[in-house]
Amino acid sequence: MNKVILMGRLTRDPEVRYSQGENPLAIARYTLAVDRRQSRSNGGDEQSADFINCVAFGRSGEFAEKYLHKGTKIAVTGRIQTGSYTNKEGVKVYTTEVVVEDHEFAESRNASGNDGNSFNGGYSHGGAASASGAGDGFMNIPDGIDEELPFN
Repeated sequence: MNKVILMGRLTRDPEVRYSQGENPLAIARYTLAVDRRQSRSNGGDEQSADFINCVAFGRSGEFAEKYLHKGTKIAVTGRIQTGSYTNKEGVKVYTTEVVVEDHEFAESRNASGNDGNSFNGGYSHGGAASASGAGDGFMNIPDGIDEELPFN
């Protein structure tokens, strides 16, 4: 099974291109900085990051173009794909990237410190939900609805 789950921040805005032809296909490429904890010999944790190349096709590529920006924290699921090509100098170059099947926001717009240009994590899809928000990315639940909630 080839399944990858990553969480990290975009290192730059996605680079989006469209294929040629009758039905152009969006192809978005971005790099995800994923934290890696390493234990040091003196007992402390040293934090570093891996920089993972990702590519999203079709609607996922269009989503990346519209909503993802440098610094956005996202969770990605997909598969690893390897390949190779010969560069201009005749040297064979090997590539590894994650082909994105799904990506989701991993924090609210307020937590990320963005200027409001990004999507609000998919948590509120209408005016009523966002109007009653407490400003912390969560929706307030009106009084008297507690009995209807399945997780009381």
